[in-house]
Amino acid sequence: MLKKEVILEGLDCANCAAKIEDEVNKLNGVKAYMNFMNKTLTLEIESEQEYKNILQQVKTIVHKHEPDVVVKEKSVNKSNKKVLILEGLGCANCAAKMEKEISGLEGVEFAAVDFVSKKLTLEISPKVNRSELNEKIEGIVKKIEPDVKVIFEENNSKTKINENNEEEEEGVNKKEIIRLVVGGAIFAVGIIFNFQNWLELTLFIISYIIVGGEVVLRAIKGIARGQVFSEHFLMSIATIGAFFVGEYPEGVAVMLFYLVGELFQDIAVGHSRKSIRALMDIRPDYANLKVGDEIRKVSPEEVNIGDIIIVKPGEKVPLDGKVIEGNSMVDTAALTGESVPRELEPGNDALSGFINKNGVLTIEVTKDFGDSTVSKILDLVQNASSKKAPTEKFITKFARFYTPIVVFGALALAIIPPLVIPGATFSTWIYRALVFLVISCPCALVISIPLGFFGGIGGASKRGILVKGSNYLDALNN
Repeated sequence: MLKKEVILEGLDCANCAAKIEDEVNKLNGVKAYMNFMNKTLTLEIESEQEYKNILQQVKTIVHKHEPDVVVKEKSVNKSNKKVLILEGLGCANCAAKMEKEISGLEGVEFAAVDFVSKKLTLEISPKVNRSELNEKIEGIVKKIEPDVKVIFEENNSKTKINENNEEEEEGVNKKEIIRLVVGGAIFAVGIIFNFQNWLELTLFIISYIIVGGEVVLRAIKGIARGQVFSEHFLMSIATIGAFFVGEYPEGVAVMLFYLVGELFQDIAVGHSRKSIRALMDIRPDYANLKVGDEIRKVSPEEVNIGDIIIVKPGEKVPLDGKVIEGNSMVDTAALTGESVPRELEPGNDALSGFINKNGVLTIEVTKDFGDSTVSKILDLVQNASSKKAPTEKFITKFARFYTPIVVFGALALAIIPPLVIPGATFSTWIYRALVFLVISCPCALVISIPLGFFGGIGGASKRGILVKGSNYLDALNN
């Protein structure tokens, strides 16, 4: 049997949908399943040659009951969309650079790097050589951020990847807190007690290495790769410069506050991620597949259309299907928000994500897991922040020019005033240039807008509201 899907655009009458399904099922060699919620009609036919004729008959039946409904063939081409996990990505500015370079690759129609969820969403041409493209993408990522690991996300490993991301976030937070406490304690000792100059300098240097060593190391690696203008470079120049002009406490304090800011940012992003992950609890872990008289526990991805599955009390419905045996109350709150359980009986549609309350249901599967309701919701949840608002797109472009302007501006501030202002000293203006570098760090600028949108999507998720992307959130505001 060959499966085809058609979309019934504008279908808003449940009674008419039932009549359409009934009439289409009477066609010779056709088995049809109507999903009124998704406005799709799934057809099972004998061969491809019959499809054109059957589609014409379906259109006639649909227009007889609903003249305004538009019948469209569903193009099932998922191969052009890829989602990659950028494990260890911790630089918003670097994420913007990756997005720009990857977007320019041949065969890439769309690329969006979402810093907060550490994901790269791609739409690629079907003709492109995937292995070559993968190598190029990995090369770009490693060039900009050598410590970032590129993971290709597969349907059967999404849960594992989410768990890895959660563990990684917790590990990074613990590491930052330890650095903050130890470095801060040594810094406090150096400030409070009046030691001799060499001992005081030693304490501040040790504190600086603990708190800011990683930032300086990243700046050096960036320069080696030709990525000079980064927030790590600005912070390193400003703080090391403070040591050279004798302001040791200020050099350490700036790095200390930078680390505190990074920690708060990670915590804020982590809270939003957890809120969005809470929506993903609807994903079923397994399906009870009936094979003859035997019931096997399998992954939902292994179940095919037409297979029979058993859903016991307390279990989630793993795939979309039609109830063929059994009566039960189901909790539909995760999908519809309805607080009152709904009764399912033979002939009713059962959507994946429903939770079976009491009876045992025997369901004939009408959709693959990839096309099921729960899979589509998960896809929306996971890619919500890849659809960027105009403000985000603008700030990404602006950041490319911002950092070089800041560096040259600081250079001018350090050199020009002492040359043209009588009595001005280089030490004073170099100090002011360093202050300018610190307050002009692009990290907060680049992350603030995406983090604001991500926080909004996360806040809505906490209340069970799914916003499909930053662009929709921006549209709601306007």
